[in-house]
Formats: sequence, C-alpha cells, structure tokens
Amino acid sequence: MDDTTRADISGDVAASTEPLVQTDAPWQRLHSRMIWVDALQTVISLAPGIVAITVFDVEADMSSMWPFVAIAVFGVLGAISDALRWVFTRYRVSEDYVERRTGVLVRQYRSVRRDRIRSVDVEARLRHRLSGLRIVRIGAGQQSAAGEAAFDLDAVLAADAEQLQRILLRDRRRPSSGTVAAGRTPQSPDDGDHQVAEIDIQVEAESTDAGSQGSDDPMPERAPQILSRLQPRWVLYNLFNIWALVLAAGVLWGGFWLAATFNLDVLSYGRNLVAWDGLDWAGRTAIAVGVVAMVGVLGMAITFFTSHWRFELSRVFGAETTMLRTRQGLFHTKEVNRDEGRIRGVAIAEPLLWRWLGVTDTTVITTGLDAWSSSDPTTILPRGPRAVACRVSGEVLQTDVNPITTPLQSHPGAALRRRLWWALATAAIVTGVLWWLARTDVIGFGWIWTGAVQLPFAVGAALVAYRALGHTIAGAYVVMRSGLLSRYTTALQRDAVSTVAVSESLLQRRLGLRTVSAMTAAGDGAYDAPDVPADSAAELANLASDGLLEPFLVPPGRPAD
Repeated sequence: MDDTTRADISGDVAASTEPLVQTDAPWQRLHSRMIWVDALQTVISLAPGIVAITVFDVEADMSSMWPFVAIAVFGVLGAISDALRWVFTRYRVSEDYVERRTGVLVRQYRSVRRDRIRSVDVEARLRHRLSGLRIVRIGAGQQSAAGEAAFDLDAVLAADAEQLQRILLRDRRRPSSGTVAAGRTPQSPDDGDHQVAEIDIQVEAESTDAGSQGSDDPMPERAPQILSRLQPRWVLYNLFNIWALVLAAGVLWGGFWLAATFNLDVLSYGRNLVAWDGLDWAGRTAIAVGVVAMVGVLGMAITFFTSHWRFELSRVFGAETTMLRTRQGLFHTKEVNRDEGRIRGVAIAEPLLWRWLGVTDTTVITTGLDAWSSSDPTTILPRGPRAVACRVSGEVLQTDVNPITTPLQSHPGAALRRRLWWALATAAIVTGVLWWLARTDVIGFGWIWTGAVQLPFAVGAALVAYRALGHTIAGAYVVMRSGLLSRYTTALQRDAVSTVAVSESLLQRRLGLRTVSAMTAAGDGAYDAPDVPADSAAELANLASDGLLEPFLVPPGRPAD
C-alpha cells in the first residue's frame, strides 16, 4: 500500500504516518528555549506546596494539601508533555507544502499546500511572551470536529513566527515558483538542538537586465488602515451576564479552600465584620448577593481588559490581497488574519436581556475559518455598542450604503399570529402536564398556577420575536433579521448564495407564510428569513440568490404551465 492510500486526507490537509511530499527542504525542530520554560514551570508548580509546608507549617495530609498536589501534578505533567513534544516534533516549509510530523506513541504526519493556506495566526500565552516564543497556527479552511487548526507550531521565536506568517500569507493563491531555504543553519531532524531557521524565498528566474520590460516590480507597501481600537468604556457592555455569577462562584470557592488550607477561617472573619448574627434573612441575602455580584463584576472587568488589551482591528494591504487583522491580549496575545477576498458578509447579534443597552457581538461571514473554533476567528470586535458595530460593518463591507443600517421590510401580521399560537400552545401544554402530575400526587395543585403565570411571558416573547423580523435587498447584499434570545442581523453577498430554498410548515401554509433560506459555503452555511408572505417568497428568493431562480420564474401575466 503506497503512502497516498494510507493517508487520511480531509480537504487540503493530509495526515498519515509518512511524508507524502518529496522535497529537499530540511526538517527543523521547535525552539529549545521551551525546555527551559518547562523546567521553570515545574519549579513554579512545586513551589506553593513547599512554601505551605516550610513557611506556614501546614500539616502534610491530603485534606489540606490536595490543592497543592493538584497544582504540582498538572504543572509537572504539562512540562513533561511539552518536553516530549519538542523531542518528537519536526516541521519544514518547502516550495509548495508546509509539513509537520509529531507523536510519541502514535506518529502523525500532516501537510498543507501553501496555495491552500487560509490563515496563519500567531498567539502567545504568558510563558511564551516572557520567553520570546510564539505559537503559529496554520489553517487550511477545514472543518474539524475538535475545532483545531490544520496544525500549529508551539513554540518558535517571535521574529521567526512573524517571518513565517508573512511568507505563508504571501503568494498563497498559487504554488510558489521558487524554493524555500533556511536562512540560518538548516539541519536534519536528528541533529539535536536547533535554532528555528529564518525562512527566505529564493525565486529562481532567468537572468535579465535591470531594465527588462518583463520584470514585475513589487507593489509599494501601504500603511494599515485602522478600523477600530479598544475603548475602555466598552467594559460596561461586558460586566453583566450569567458568566459573572459563574466566575464569582469559582473565585469564592477557590479562595475559601485556599484559606482553609492555611487554617484561615474566612467565614468567621466575614461574619464579625458585618455583624452577621444581628441580621435577619433579608439582610443576609442582600449581603451574600452583593458580595457575589461585586466579585463577579470585578472578575469580568479584569477578564475583559486582559483579553482585549490593546485591541486593534485593521485592514492590512498586501501585494495580492488585503487582510482583516485583529490583535489583542495582555497575558495571552492573539493575532488573527482574515483574507478579505473570502469575506461574504457581516452579522451582528443583539442579546435580548441587554438589548436596551445596545450591546452587540460582531462577526464576519467568511470561508476558510471554522466559526465553531474556541479562538473565535470570525469575531472582529469585542462586545460593544451597536453604533460602533454598524460603522465597522460598513467599513468592512466597503459599500456606498451600509447594509446593516438599511431599513428593513416588516413581516405581515400572520407572523405575529403564528408566534402567539405557539405561545398559547406552550402554556397550555405546560399547564396540562402540571395538572396531570398534581392528579397523580407527584406535586401539589399549587404548582398548576406556574403554567398560567408563564402565559404573559410567552406572549411577550412572541411580540419580541415578531418585532425582530425583517429583510431587504441592499445593493449587492441580502439583509435578514430574526431571533428571540439573540436578534441576528445578517448581511450576505447575493452572489455568494449557491442555493436558495423556500419551505413552509402546516401552520405557515394556513397563514400564508413561507421561510426563505439562503445557503452559502461561508459562515453557518444557511441564513433564514422566516415567515415571509407566500406571494413574495419566490421574488425574495430570486433576489437573494442574485437571479439564480430567474429561468424558473413565470413572467407576470403569463399563465403557468
């Protein structure tokens, strides 16, 4: 069986145990500095336990020492894992491919064609920044169940990471005509410790005179266009959500157990501070809720600034394409580049509970990026005000009229009646289930009132969902808006719509409504305009797909066959 047969190929990324590409480019190691970083990580992981025993005289039993044991175990295991990864990982950049092989028990080989590379992102955690190392993530547009990149290189020198990013993002639309050689001291995979080679492109060309008419001069570089920077007031849009309570619970629980490890009774100190025994239940509840809320808000503020520190959204001009680039992070820095030639639209989401504040999340609809990745490569702005999201969306799309702010056509009253029907049906079903449980003595009859109490909320949700409906055609874009818990406004390029579908349920058919779905290879794959009038659904579907249905539509005044 040959190598190609044994390879598991998905998209443009090939994975196997042996190289599929024959090239003379040398294999290279990751930088050896990470070994010293791992050694320091091991010492730091063991330090808290040593200090607890020697300085604070903490008893060495598992009831008090397990947090320090856990920290030490995770730290040491992580350091050992990184060391093994350094020993067994090699990579190389050839004329047409980027390759990596790794694995301790199971050897794995991956290769990506350079002209298929969609993203080269650079990240750095705190330990990488302190040691001058970076993580280079190379993506080829594949959709991975694990949300992973094609592969990543952890860790390379900061200067080498920038050089690697610049080279791989340049001329990737076609296979390079030259050879990629190491600019420092290339070595074989078995040469031991090795500095990451600085990569240089050497284009083999026929010798011509300096004034030859056939030579192509490189385009002059343009300064990046800054579209948005972090505004400190945006922190107000990120303080109040369910994650604040989760963060507060984790911090308070961790602080309580850490204090107990050092024989500190934090609860008694807190009770004496606020005269806890002299308070009634209302006062105690108010103090507990206030402490949790204060810790949660403070934690969310710290998280926001550390995650988005020095955030910058810019348009970077290249010789062949432009990139939409975001940079952010204090301890964990991240840089994401998106090819503007692959951006098909923009979407903004407005959460229901914070819609009165104008809170929005802004993402791009693009090919070649995994929207479900934990790194959020499609997010181009932190959660912030709607006015900023609309302005930036218009600048990203570069249209004369901003599709996001274009007035939308309202949907008919039948769409409201459909939502009210579902609200009444839901309340009736819940009430019926509670009544049956009460008749069977599972719950008390007083619980039946909860079904009736939810009816006003269900009707209110139906009204909110109806008010969110809207659609229009804005130049080269179809704009659709819908959603209850989060109202999504999507502007999608009409010529990027590959398939359009018109569907109707039994209830929609009775009400004269239809749902128009625009399908594309970018983003979530399909975007819906629900509850469109049946007599205008075909026209909207044709316009949304940029005339895709034109051959199948019956002209006005002509009877259908």
